[in-house]
Amino acid sequence: QVQLMESGGALVQPGGSLRLSCEVSGNSYHDYAVAWFRQAPGREREGVVCMGSTDGPTYYADFVLGRFTLSMDNSKNMVYLQMNNLTPEDPAVYYCVLDGFSRNGYDWDDADQYDHWGQGTQVTVSS
Repeated sequence: QVQLMESGGALVQPGGSLRLSCEVSGNSYHDYAVAWFRQAPGREREGVVCMGSTDGPTYYADFVLGRFTLSMDNSKNMVYLQMNNLTPEDPAVYYCVLDGFSRNGYDWDDADQYDHWGQGTQVTVSS
C-alpha cells in the first residue's frame, strides 16, 4: 500500500522560500506519476506540479512557473517541492500525490485521477 508523508510546511514571509518534503513508501508501480496539489480554504484543489512518469516531463501550473521546482531522490524515496518567492496567493495545504499511471499535459492537474494522497502540510505566507 502506497503511503505518502509530507513535511516542511511553515509560516514564511512574502518573498521567502520553503522546501516541502514527501516520504514515499510501499510504491511498487513500474511507472507512476508524482505530483503536488494544494487547497486553500474555500477553493478547489489545484495542481501545482507533476512529474508525469518516471522518466517523463514535468508539468508546472502557470502560477508557479519559475518559482517552484519538483525534484526526487529515488535513493531515499523522497519527493521535494522547492518554493521560492512565495506570495500571499500561495498559502494552502499542500499535498503530495502519486498514481500508478503516467500523466500527460492534458490531465496531470485533474485531482480525481490520483489514487494516493498524503495528509497534507500547511504553508502560510504572512508578514
